Order: sequence, then structure tokens, then C-alpha cells
Amino acid sequence: MSGLVIYGSYGYTGSLIAEAAVERGLDPVLAGRERQTLESQAARLRCDAEVVGLDEPKVLDMVLSDAAAVLHCAGPFSRTWEPMVDACLRTGTHYLDITGELSVFEAIRERSEAAADAGVLLLPGVGFDVVPTDCLAAHLAQRLPDAETLELAFRAEIGVSPGTAKTMIEHLDAGGAVRRDGVIEQVPSAHETRTVDFGWGHDGVHAAAIPWGDVSTAYYTTGIPNITTYMAMPKRAVRLQRAAGLLSPVLSVPAVKNALQWTIDQTTDGPDEDDRAEGESYVWGEVRNGDGDRAVSRLRCPHTYALTVETALATVQRVLDGAESPSDNGERALPVGFQTPAGAFGPDLILDVDGVEREDVV
Repeated sequence: MSGLVIYGSYGYTGSLIAEAAVERGLDPVLAGRERQTLESQAARLRCDAEVVGLDEPKVLDMVLSDAAAVLHCAGPFSRTWEPMVDACLRTGTHYLDITGELSVFEAIRERSEAAADAGVLLLPGVGFDVVPTDCLAAHLAQRLPDAETLELAFRAEIGVSPGTAKTMIEHLDAGGAVRRDGVIEQVPSAHETRTVDFGWGHDGVHAAAIPWGDVSTAYYTTGIPNITTYMAMPKRAVRLQRAAGLLSPVLSVPAVKNALQWTIDQTTDGPDEDDRAEGESYVWGEVRNGDGDRAVSRLRCPHTYALTVETALATVQRVLDGAESPSDNGERALPVGFQTPAGAFGPDLILDVDGVEREDVV
């Protein structure tokens, strides 16, 4: 068994990944439901293409039957993960995606036992959400093994793709989330703020709590029971976040979400090549134990979408290599069941990306 299927290959992020995968000789099969767009992309990249919707399980199984892994790039993942994971379990195909949706991580983890029984790896979040933060969390846990509290923050010159914007719309009414004593708790939007020193000239940055995917994943990577995640944002943006929380009854109406997502399709293109080449992102983390000891580390990384391409393909390559080669002692080289990026491949996974720097501050 060999090969890679990229599902949703013609979306903004999927297309960046597909182009890079072809350049690196991975020879992916491109897949999705929009025939004209998909076939045009496949002709341009000289790849095989399979037109299939996620509501066509028999066809989806045929597409995945000869693949070692699928990289799922079609969001919002809260709507799309389940049929793809189901197909992977039926066909013995390893599953990766680029989600950052907290609820999706938790839902996929519920399928871990079934995946392990099927010999399938479930590895969501192989993009900017959540590889750099997950790797930093794992690194900090190594530095302070008895840590009880973890805080993570990021600052990114993002620009937003249509898919990311629509995912944000999908969860506007969800509020915030933190992990306390090992349990995820719902909290108001932007319920906490703090100042973060991201380094490299970005000190004293205002940040607000958000329900980033690490509220789920960092717990499984590190075992640290108390986790809060922050995003750099000005005070005005914090006020808007809190106002959106007050409007959650309106924002939860499907017709309102659909109208907002339609507007995104008409108005959002995503960052261009120059933006991706020139932009940077920064990640900060701090752990503390019960005695008050602390450790602080941070990362300097490429632009979020450029980083997503690199981390997605780095993890894909490891999965393909592991699927083809047993370990030295003859046991399975690749972990199976639900995994996090750093849990599967270690905290230094992020350092394999060109341009990433890691610094231990305290």
C-alpha cells in the first residue's frame, strides 16, 4: 500500500499543499466534489483526480482503498471529519487533517479505540493549528515535568483564507473554552487578557483567551490539567469578541451563518504569495508547577499558511514512511489510534521546518 490522497485539494490551503506535494514528488491523488475545479487543477498539476462527495461512502471507499493516507483539507471540519474518518476506518487508511476546531479534536479522539483496532492513525491538526503550539507545549513539559498549568499564545500576520473565515463563522456562537483539572470548561468569549512577550521585537503584546485547539490537544500531549490559550489582539478586538458573545443567540441561527459564509465566498481571497513569503508568526508558552517554578519558551515561525504547508507535508511524509517500513524490532513503526502531532513525532517536529527558531527564556 502506498500513496496519498489530498481531499479538498482545490481550496485555498489545499491548493497550496497540493502544489508543494507535487513539487516534492509525492504524486498525490487529488479529490473533492467540484468536478470542474478539481479536473482543472489536476490537469495543471498533472495528477490523478477523483470526483467524490463525502456523502458517497462507496465511492469514497474506492478512492481510499489504494491509499496509505488521506490529508483532509475540506472544512469546516465540524461538518466534514466524520464521513472521512469513517471511510478511513473501513479502508485502513491513515487520516490527517488541518483542522483547528476544538470540538473536532475531541470528537476524533472518541474514535481512537476503533482506529487502533483497525491499525489506523488519526492525526488531526497538522497545520498551524496545532503543530507549533503542540510542539512548544511538549517541549515545555519536558523542561518542567511536574507542571500543572500551561498557557500558550500566538501572534500571527495571518490574512484569512475563505475556508478559515467560514470556520470562524461556524463557531461564532460557541464562546470560549479552557481546561481546568483535566476537563474542558466553557467560558465567555475573550474572558481573560494578558500581556505576552513574544520576543524578536514583539514584547508587551496584548492577548485575549480564545478556544484554540490546544485546549484539547495539549492535554493529551503533555498531561497538564490546566490549559488556557491566547491570541494577540488589540483591546478593540477584544471588545468585539465579547460583543459577539452577547449576540450568540442570533449567530447560532443557520440562516445567519449561511449568509455570512456566502459573503465570505464573495469577498475573501486569502493572503497572496508575497504575504506568505514575508509574514511571520510567533508562539509563546509558559508552564508552572505547584511550587511556583516556571519555564517559558517561544518560537519564531514563517507565515501561518506557509507553515501549514510545511508541517502538513512533514507529517504526511512521516506517516507514509512509517506505513511502508516496520521499526527495527519488527513492531509497528507508526503509532495508531488518535494522536497529536508532538505526541506522535516529538516536540522537535516543528524544528524541521526551515525558518523556525526556538528560544528558552526562563
